[in-house]
Amino acid sequence: MAEAANLRGVKVMVIDDSNTIRRSAEIFLVQAGCQVLLAEDGFDALSKIADHQPDIIFCDIMMPRLDGYQTCALIKKNTRFRGTPVIMLSSKDGLFDRARGRMVGSDQYLTKPFTKDSLLQAVASFAPQQVQ
Repeated sequence: MAEAANLRGVKVMVIDDSNTIRRSAEIFLVQAGCQVLLAEDGFDALSKIADHQPDIIFCDIMMPRLDGYQTCALIKKNTRFRGTPVIMLSSKDGLFDRARGRMVGSDQYLTKPFTKDSLLQAVASFAPQQVQ
C-alpha cells in the first residue's frame, strides 16, 4: 500500500469507550507504522494529549463523562492543539451529527464500523507532510 509508507511515525490518538474499537484501530494503525495512543474517554484523552501531542485524533461521539463533541471543542479551544486534526467517530451518520461535529471544530467524520482503508485514508489525508 503506497500511502502506508507516509504514515510511518505519525502519532495518532484514538479516543473511544469501546475496547473493541480502540483495539481494531490500534491494529490497523500500528500495521501502517503509526505510533498509537489510546484513551477511554475525553478526560483520559485531554491529559494524554498534553503529554504526547498527537498529530491526529480520532474521537468517538458517544462516551461517558465527556462526550466527543465536548472533547473536540476543548481540544480546539486550546491554542496549542487548535491545529491538530480531530476526526469524529460515530455509528450515527445523520446530517445533524455531522453538522454538530463541524460546529465544535472537527475536521472529518468517520462512520463506524470503519474499514482499515477508510481509517488509514483519513490519517493519510491529515498526516504531517514532513513525516517520512
